Amino acid sequence: MKLRNIVLGAAGAVGATALCNRVLESRAEEFEPYLDGDQGTYRWRGFGVSYTELGDPADDDLLLLHGTNAAASSHEYRAVVEDLSESYHLIVPDLPGYGHSDRPPLLYSASLYEAFVEDIVEDLTDDPTVVASSLSSSYAAAAARNVEMDRLICICPTDTSMGSRQVWLRALLRSPVIGTGLYNLIVSKPSLRYFNADHGYYDPDNVSEEVIDYEWTTGHQPGARFAPASFVSGFLNPEGSLEEHLSNTDVPTTFVWGRNADVTPLSEGRELAEHVGAGLVVVDQAKLLPHVEHPERFVEVVEGELDADEREQTEQA
Repeated sequence: MKLRNIVLGAAGAVGATALCNRVLESRAEEFEPYLDGDQGTYRWRGFGVSYTELGDPADDDLLLLHGTNAAASSHEYRAVVEDLSESYHLIVPDLPGYGHSDRPPLLYSASLYEAFVEDIVEDLTDDPTVVASSLSSSYAAAAARNVEMDRLICICPTDTSMGSRQVWLRALLRSPVIGTGLYNLIVSKPSLRYFNADHGYYDPDNVSEEVIDYEWTTGHQPGARFAPASFVSGFLNPEGSLEEHLSNTDVPTTFVWGRNADVTPLSEGRELAEHVGAGLVVVDQAKLLPHVEHPERFVEVVEGELDADEREQTEQA
């Protein structure tokens, strides 16, 4: 009898989880791109990769690559694209598996994203400045060894996500019922608010309910769990280290670091900048998203408008 009750209870839990998953998916309606601009699709290795284009095509190219997390997309650059488009021609893609780009059930990997960055630089830009956030900085640094870039600006760069590779965890999160249920917990609104406040934002009030709603919606699109499953299980960590890649490129590189970042602390940024000869600009009262919390300062960094004294102070602070 006890075994029968256990089996019935487990079956009931799975059924309830499946029902909850269907309800959540039905509530996540189609959504519009967060960024205003011309919307395009880049055909790449079977993917339809969505991107937003802003600014005058005659201006220098600026490619903006968002970070990787459960609800990632190009909306990460919402605070800076308008100002940057006054000086640059912007290409702002949703990485494969995220946002409005296709999300097939692939085993997403760092090598896939490194190849993507190489190809989009070659196909859609001409000697661009590349801005990359968090783990995407490693993909951009790897690509810089093989394609032409004018500059590389890395925001709180890292070459690790959630630890070493865990096959069982990736398989669990990819599973159709339990995996979807676990993923839905990760991208629930309370969870999104928690992660944003814990390590994303210095001031949680800087993330609006509109942004939370957008992140919830993009996190509940069909196929949304597959790329984050690789992220959480460590399979988006690159083979080569960030230091290795940057040491083998002559592309001028600047790090922009939130002074209060704890997931990728400033001490690591100082050490890495020294080893690879990169500039380091430290932004006060910021964690992993200094470009979101202090957009005017970030635009100054991209446009090179920090005067010599200010740059020296921030790089040595």
